[in-house]
Amino acid sequence: MKQFSRHSLALAISLGLAACQSLPAPEPMEQSPQSSPQTEAQAEPEPIAYRNFTPDELSRTLLNELGGHRGHLLDATTDYVALAKETRDIAIIRRASQFAAALGDTNSLIELSQIWTEEEPNSVEPHRTLAYQLIESGQFLAAIDELQKVLELGGRIDFSTIATQTEELDFQQRTALINRLSKLNQDLPISRSLHYSLIQLLEQNQQAEEAMAQLELYRDKYGPSARSTLIEAQLLLQMEQPDEALAVLRSGIIDYPEHQLMRFNYARVLVQTEDLVEARKQFSELSEMAPDDFETMYSLALLDLELGDTATAKQLLTRILSAGYRANDAHFYLAYIGEEEGDIDTAITHYQQVRTDSNNFINAQRQAIRLLVQSNRVTQAHNWVLQVSNGNPRLQALLTTIEADTLAETGHTELAISVLSNAIEKYPSDLDLLFARAILFEREGNMQAQEADLNKIIELDPRNARALNHLGYTLLISTQRFEEALALIERAIAVEPEDPAIIDSLGWAQFKLGRYEQALANLERAYENFPDPEVAAHLGETLWVLGRREEAEALWRSSLSENPDSPVLLEVLERLLHGTGS
Repeated sequence: MKQFSRHSLALAISLGLAACQSLPAPEPMEQSPQSSPQTEAQAEPEPIAYRNFTPDELSRTLLNELGGHRGHLLDATTDYVALAKETRDIAIIRRASQFAAALGDTNSLIELSQIWTEEEPNSVEPHRTLAYQLIESGQFLAAIDELQKVLELGGRIDFSTIATQTEELDFQQRTALINRLSKLNQDLPISRSLHYSLIQLLEQNQQAEEAMAQLELYRDKYGPSARSTLIEAQLLLQMEQPDEALAVLRSGIIDYPEHQLMRFNYARVLVQTEDLVEARKQFSELSEMAPDDFETMYSLALLDLELGDTATAKQLLTRILSAGYRANDAHFYLAYIGEEEGDIDTAITHYQQVRTDSNNFINAQRQAIRLLVQSNRVTQAHNWVLQVSNGNPRLQALLTTIEADTLAETGHTELAISVLSNAIEKYPSDLDLLFARAILFEREGNMQAQEADLNKIIELDPRNARALNHLGYTLLISTQRFEEALALIERAIAVEPEDPAIIDSLGWAQFKLGRYEQALANLERAYENFPDPEVAAHLGETLWVLGRREEAEALWRSSLSENPDSPVLLEVLERLLHGTGS
């Protein structure tokens, strides 16, 4: 099967973005409250049942109403809240809460609800309102106390609103909530939403087995449902049992054939398990259920690309683009299709229309620059870099390095150096531009210029591990300045002590200085974390000089079996096994 890493990655992103929350929303449970302060603020205001106000209180009430209607919401809310505290009148508290909700003032809503519960301690509504505001502000344990009071007073409440707000909690915070809900679930076993919320929190806490046990109890009590099926599949995925999750979802789409979320999750898991043909079939079914669902259409297009059906993908992406949906993504993949079809001009045009707010922006510009350079439109490529960066120094530097790399790859190394030099003249302290030019000087064998650029970077940023290591390693392999090289590499490793490339450089510097035991320890550590053929060559050579030649040869041949064209491995094998060093 043809693979294309760019859109494979985007497919995963697309499906992740299209997915709903980790667990599905609950099916109807206990009746939710008829209104909360937020919903009340959007409804037609109820008339205030005035008590015997003083003239000042009545005047303030009327002025606040007038201010709210005229758009002076902040001032009206501030005075209404103050008036509610002064009068402790239920009607004023209600109206002040409506204003505070419209303003999004959670703190005032909590304060007002607390006053309300003090004035009407046996009324369901104030406790319920306070509970929801405490959830909104992240005071979950206090909210649970209020939710419990609602139930004790004979009211109905939806506990599952808690789990919609707890994704960002750490393990310990969520565990405290789980313990509280577990006890409450034992004390109040008739609350379906409480039980469901407990399952959600356990899932969020990565306690899949405990969540599964609660799910079984939940299903025994309330019977099977589409939502419980979705929960089971999600928990199986969390337990790394994708085949079992697929089986559950497969049964789910048979039992609930019109349930779109069920089918979507089935398709999503099929993608994860790389059964793209069946996944495409399920997305096609979803598209028939909702013909104007452009997210499903987009997923279909990406699957078609992965399966090699570029013609169908092109039709879908063109339709998506015409609808103004996911324009950046549509342009990016239409550009790819243009390349596949050999229509380079169309590809360039689409790549250039990917905007800066897209995750694919830099990749799209890289492809546009590459195609322009490869089609000998070098000046046009350079002008595009200047146009799209539009005076943004960081963006211009980044795109200039891309332009230079592309020029060098197509044999225009001198022009690439010239492009970088012009940019450095404009931005003399840009480290990325200097490093890019140093690499090109290295390719050209101009070590003096390379060293000058790397030293300039180190002068500007003495802790730049990349430049320190690169210069140190260059001195190791190109000169006899081993002590100087070691000093540079030691500075680099002080900044990045766990970087295996720098650890390899350190080991190789120690080897060059005859410190073989030190070299062996560092090179073994580097190879363990980064089994690169060059590290294998260095480690093997150290083993060789220490007399452990069979180990060295086994290591080289093992690495060569995975990297048969590695020049550094071929060179060391030729030199030590077949040459004068054998």
